[in-house]
Amino acid sequence: MPADSILKHTVTLLLVLSILVTSARAEPGSLSESTTEPASSRNGMVVSDDRIATLVGLSVLKEGGNAVDAAVAMGFALAVTYPRAGNLGGGGFMLVHLGKTGRTVAIDYREKAPLKATRNMFLDKKGEVDVERARHSIYSSGIPGTVAGLSLALEKYGTMPLEKVIAPAIKLAEEGFSVSADLRESLLRAEDRMKKSAESMDVFFRNNGEPPREGEILKQKNLAWSLRQISRTGPRAFYRGAVAKKIAAYMKQEGGLITERDLASYEALIREPASGSYRGYEVHSMPPPSSGGVHLIEMLNILERYPLGRYGHNSAQYVHILSETMKLAYADRSKYLGDPDFSPIPTEQLISKQYAKRLANRINPQKPTPSRYVKPGLPVPAQGTDTTHFTVADRFGNVVSNTYTLNFSYGSGLAVAGTGILLNNEMDDFSAKPGAPNAYGLIGGEKNSIAPGKRMLSSMTPTIVLKDEEFLLATGSPGGSRIITSVLQVILNVIDHKMSIREAVGAPRIHHQWLPDILYVEKNAGEDLEIKLRKKGYEVKKTGSMGSTQSVTRVRGFFHGAADPRHPGGLAHGY
Repeated sequence: MPADSILKHTVTLLLVLSILVTSARAEPGSLSESTTEPASSRNGMVVSDDRIATLVGLSVLKEGGNAVDAAVAMGFALAVTYPRAGNLGGGGFMLVHLGKTGRTVAIDYREKAPLKATRNMFLDKKGEVDVERARHSIYSSGIPGTVAGLSLALEKYGTMPLEKVIAPAIKLAEEGFSVSADLRESLLRAEDRMKKSAESMDVFFRNNGEPPREGEILKQKNLAWSLRQISRTGPRAFYRGAVAKKIAAYMKQEGGLITERDLASYEALIREPASGSYRGYEVHSMPPPSSGGVHLIEMLNILERYPLGRYGHNSAQYVHILSETMKLAYADRSKYLGDPDFSPIPTEQLISKQYAKRLANRINPQKPTPSRYVKPGLPVPAQGTDTTHFTVADRFGNVVSNTYTLNFSYGSGLAVAGTGILLNNEMDDFSAKPGAPNAYGLIGGEKNSIAPGKRMLSSMTPTIVLKDEEFLLATGSPGGSRIITSVLQVILNVIDHKMSIREAVGAPRIHHQWLPDILYVEKNAGEDLEIKLRKKGYEVKKTGSMGSTQSVTRVRGFFHGAADPRHPGGLAHGY
């Protein structure tokens, strides 16, 4: 490693260690600069897209906190150190497995549409979707759920007080942290969208319109103020107190829709997970309003009927069966999924083994079926790019798999004056016009149309896998429409292909989402695979990295963690 890189890494590490809630030292050599360095331990494991957040979570475990304590601390810390996706102004989903009872619960803190939202709010005079208004305007923000969700998780399943787990985030915001090359590059890419926000520019572009250079210290005083309000009075500060008043005032000034009433009425919910089985393993994932768990289990049910291990990993036949399965699930997603509090979702039918048998019979084992002939399959009537995931497992048997987001990188690009809080642009995840694709090319139906107080459909797929009631695997990913298929392939790599977690996370991925009728293949999957798939009749498109899975397994009493090598700066660490 070059001397200047060693120096920058050392400075950052010292800064982080100075703010952690414990002074316990890491084992020698365990803080490798390489994101692909394997990690294993008996006591606990933390994996995230951001090494600082991983160290924050690890420190909480070392002080005696459980996985939920660590996860909540990481959630708040990522709002400071990973602002493209870590957030206070967004939302997400958390899956918690409780070691004491063996129960797995799902916490839904997805954003909601404001009360002033209307079904056709993003349509222009010609009835077409106004993309700028839906994705990059003050109207694109849903009511944030992150603060409510993290607080609910801590209250119900944590052991530490909020002021303790939020303390590292406050100090990181006040005293700053060393900017990585990746953070600087992401800010440069988002600059055009952030220019519309005085607060965003003041926080991230204060150096004569330039983002901080690699190695510079980034301080966020206004965000520290917001975090302090939450530390003092809990989520009430964000939804009814001083922070809420600033959000509502900013919205009123800019002509936005979110009001104090919207914020005061927001609630995070505890739901039953979407659950199924695959080759004798229990699979628990996120239920609606996420489509992730339902379609993950739907695909696993179909794939269970095929000898995937015998085909060989990423062989042409293996990829063919995966691709055809993905088409069927994404076609169903377009019609049947939405907010279960607004319309009935046929979850049990979609995840049933009987339905999977019918779908599998529609797959031609030799050649692809054109997407125009693939339709939603149930006999019932019609009714980000920058996200981040982290996983924590502790010695008490508790596991947290959490995915949260602002939708696009840095969300709408708008930040609330005086708070440092970036706003999401999740309203684009509704079907602004049923049948029209969103930013990820996903087609939505009537169940995901805009309505006041409704939660928009998501692809986030935090997942936990058990074997004989014991924890085996937890994973999840960012990646918009590619989240579900990224998680699916990690599970298949572990169960069918017997890979270590490091191999499972790093293996090349493929993706098909029904429409457009294109099979996406990561560039490192090899020329030979592409040639064979084209001969079968696929339109193949080579693509860059898909997803960034942060995963933990437990094998023979040891936790093993892997940060996805596709994303620079991630870290898996145990103790």
